[in-house]
Amino acid sequence: MYKVLLVDDERIILTGISQIVNWQACGTELAGTARNGLEALDFIVATPPDIIISDIRMPGMDGLELVAKVKAINPDIRFILLSGFSEFDYAKTAMQYGVKHYLLKPCNESVIEDSLRELVEDLQQSEGREQFVQNLKHRLDKVMPHVKEQFLKEFVTNKMYGSQDWDYYCKLFDLHWENRPVRLILFQLEGPFEFEHLFAVKNIAEEILDRPLLSSTVGHQVLLLIEDDGHPEGTFQRMTDIRQTFQGFYKMGLTIALSEPGDMAQARLLYKQTLECLNHRFYLGEGSLITLRDIQAPETPVIAELPFDEDSFLLQIKSGQIEHAEETIQRLFKQVAEMRQDLHTSKSYIIQSYMAMIRQGGKEDITGYMNKLVQLLETNTLPGIQQTFLQVAREIAKKHYEQNKQKHSAIIGKVLDIINSHISDPELSLNWVANQMLYMNADYLGKLFKKETGDKFSNYVIKLRVKKAAERIAQNEDVKIFELAEQLGFGDNPQYFSQVFKKVVGCTPSEYMKSPTQLGFLNKDDGFLD
Repeated sequence: MYKVLLVDDERIILTGISQIVNWQACGTELAGTARNGLEALDFIVATPPDIIISDIRMPGMDGLELVAKVKAINPDIRFILLSGFSEFDYAKTAMQYGVKHYLLKPCNESVIEDSLRELVEDLQQSEGREQFVQNLKHRLDKVMPHVKEQFLKEFVTNKMYGSQDWDYYCKLFDLHWENRPVRLILFQLEGPFEFEHLFAVKNIAEEILDRPLLSSTVGHQVLLLIEDDGHPEGTFQRMTDIRQTFQGFYKMGLTIALSEPGDMAQARLLYKQTLECLNHRFYLGEGSLITLRDIQAPETPVIAELPFDEDSFLLQIKSGQIEHAEETIQRLFKQVAEMRQDLHTSKSYIIQSYMAMIRQGGKEDITGYMNKLVQLLETNTLPGIQQTFLQVAREIAKKHYEQNKQKHSAIIGKVLDIINSHISDPELSLNWVANQMLYMNADYLGKLFKKETGDKFSNYVIKLRVKKAAERIAQNEDVKIFELAEQLGFGDNPQYFSQVFKKVVGCTPSEYMKSPTQLGFLNKDDGFLD
């Protein structure tokens, strides 16, 4: 039972409402009464109720002042305000504090009970939503460690991930990374081992490294991502501590590969470095710490790898994301310019990406794009090369955009046909169309429908049903409301049909039958369900 506090300075009203209202039938109980706002506030602080029924005009502290103070203390308490004054300012002020029920005296018990039932239902829904959120958070807390492990594994092995994905997951995982350099550490157990040994290595490393950014197992190896603090000697010492601690407990060899510092955009390159380091165990011996500098001859320079996510760029071209592709190209040329390589080396980076890009074009256009390659090779300024590169990228991306647009329009055309043929089916929904008719992802289909039609699926269906109802009323003014409800997908719920009709048209079906108007309302963006 939800507790109710009744506040009124008139004893006869206080007593009358206390006795005539069937509190239990409304799912409530009368917890107490007060003669004014000050007395009510003391009661609320001592024993907070769920609902307050209060007069507006009272001495000492009126109802509106009481609402303001209570909302500051406990915003979850609901209000029903009573007043013998019908001035709009009172209702307007009450609504600013979220008060939905403003009743004029005298009001009978049925009006008060209806308001109480609505507030009880609102409280129950709020509690249900809060419980759902808490359960969801609990499940998310349990699964999050596994999600983090899987993400690190995917990020270093899947070419589809880039720096933008890393920024997104940093926010999701609450990682305070702040764009500092990182290192990857790969642990390889030597000799036969069980899964529990991988788990032990992971735990020991996480403890000694004081909670790395991310950790995971990749096959039979353990992978950790740490921030580089700029002090390699300290990092090397911690690697030694990890190896010695594990060997002390399990009497097993452990080889550790440590990447060079780098940006997260180079994560796959850093992972390749650790794999390459492990491959040199044959030369350097098992059970040691291996870095990239250990396996390179002194005279062999480290060849810089361009930090450019080519796979993400090609995906932008194929999906017709022209603006995003242009931004990526600008970053590519900026990176090439910052490397300050000689002209031929810089062109080699550009040509590699250019050839990958033109393979996304049509076969009929490949000759023209190869001719542009000759033009690109003959250009001796980076801005000139960039201009040619951008021109070709726009052409290929635009063709993919038009192809995707036609494909999307065809899909939405099918959806509209399904809606029209199943408009009388109460089961008609976005999930039903996506899963049962088109075998598509419902979320993707919903976004595509909104983009193509400018309206949400549910809004579109309701407007269409109301439009058809209005048309049938115009054709036959004697049609029954329950018949319309059944014919247009509202099942055996004519009351709900009438409510929806009124929201769209502005009057009930019965009122519309008496004075049918034009259907222009259906052409505007009502947005009543947004």
